[in-house]
Amino acid sequence: MTSTLPTQTLAPARTWTAVLFDLDGTIVDSASDITASLAHMFTEMGLEAPSEEVLRSYVGPPLLDSLRMTAGFTDAEAWEALNVYRDHYGDHVLRSPVFPGVAHLLQRLHDTGVPVALATSKPESMARAVLDHHGLSQYFTVIAGASDDEERSTKADVVAEALRRLQALGVDTGTAVMVGDRGYDTLGALANGVPTIMVEWGYGGPEEAGDAIATVHSTDQLRNLLLG
Repeated sequence: MTSTLPTQTLAPARTWTAVLFDLDGTIVDSASDITASLAHMFTEMGLEAPSEEVLRSYVGPPLLDSLRMTAGFTDAEAWEALNVYRDHYGDHVLRSPVFPGVAHLLQRLHDTGVPVALATSKPESMARAVLDHHGLSQYFTVIAGASDDEERSTKADVVAEALRRLQALGVDTGTAVMVGDRGYDTLGALANGVPTIMVEWGYGGPEEAGDAIATVHSTDQLRNLLLG
């Protein structure tokens, strides 16, 4: 996301009982690796790869839905394409770097005792591998992602699962907050009664920030909102 996204007036600092994080575009800078695998997928499906701008629009939402609605694939074609994508991306998923300052923020939240959950549309097994690779899994109370069979794939469903797992561990989710970079994060969180703080360093556009309670351009700003 570019710096053209206007920074909203920040909400007053408060103590959140739990913090949910998106992964792609929020914790890791994965766009280039994802779009490379998407381009490979289209080529393998016998199609010309879309422009980089179009490919980046696939980053964030559930891919199977995007393949049906944006690419116009049938259900069978969408599943075939998804498997091609996953095979290719699986060899590249660990290359994506963590955004500067994010690892330290996660550590601060953990050390302060704030329960932290991952809520990502990326397959859960793949998301866990990413966090393990970067040494970040230790900071998460719960890691929730899409199921491999795509039965749980929408952001609303993933957020609901993350909240359910936190509650099962006795965590108070009454004043939980989501941190993400796309409108899908905001809508999925709102469906569960959770507000969202948007980060400018991700992949969304200005039009996606309207329902967020705040937009931050640095991890320092985000830390202040989360920890006060």
